[in-house]
Amino acid sequence: MNPAMTPVRRLLFWTLVAVLLLWVLLPIWLVAMGAFGGRAAVFQWPKSLLPASLSFDHMAAFLAVEGVANAFLNSVIAAAVTVVLSVALGAPAGYALARYAFRGADAFKLLVLLTRAFPLAILALPLAVGFIRIGLYDSPFGVALMHTVLALPFAVLVTQSLFMGIPRELEEAAWVFGCSPVQAFFRVVMPLALPGLAATAIFAFVISWNEVFAASVLTVRERTLTAYLLAVLSESPLHTRFAGGLLLILPSVLFVFAVRKWLFTVWGISGR
Repeated sequence: MNPAMTPVRRLLFWTLVAVLLLWVLLPIWLVAMGAFGGRAAVFQWPKSLLPASLSFDHMAAFLAVEGVANAFLNSVIAAAVTVVLSVALGAPAGYALARYAFRGADAFKLLVLLTRAFPLAILALPLAVGFIRIGLYDSPFGVALMHTVLALPFAVLVTQSLFMGIPRELEEAAWVFGCSPVQAFFRVVMPLALPGLAATAIFAFVISWNEVFAASVLTVRERTLTAYLLAVLSESPLHTRFAGGLLLILPSVLFVFAVRKWLFTVWGISGR
């Protein structure tokens, strides 16, 4: 914050910060209280910040339900593979679009965007038939491939903008000092690109972690957590649904926290 900021602006700044924190954290807090407070906390009115009784028994009972642990593991596998594939495929494509002028570049970007122009059902149902034929149906890897299709357009376009913002002269200077093009990329460009790649990874992770339709179509026994919860929680008590919701929220929050160092670099904030 600017030390020369007037008291009124400082008050407005911290008020906006408090409102933003309240907007983000209050729903997560209420879900957590519903998960750990049980039925009494869910139906308590008016709501209190701390319920009368907190217990891990409700969350433990939810985690002990058959299939929850396996579904959670499948979601982690699918999200991790989606992140790796999205960055591994999107970053080179974005780099090529940013650094090289070639015939068909605009058509290529249009084709990338067209993958999001079709309803998900049109993509998921034919893929289910194809995955059955090649043995990828009902597997986390098959779900991850579908999620990569959803995340890849964002990865390509974001990394293109990212690499366009990194001066080419830095790579050329590295070439002058003896680096090969590959060495210049990994030693010069990649450290500068980490904040944008972290944002790309977060987007890919969130898409995979929260997506439910394709995961429901492409799996039967090896469901991801979202697809599993959709199938089993429709008739469950409300506090059990809160426990499932909290289990969906926490990994995304923890993943963002893990890569916060590179995200803060975007705004010039220390991540220590």
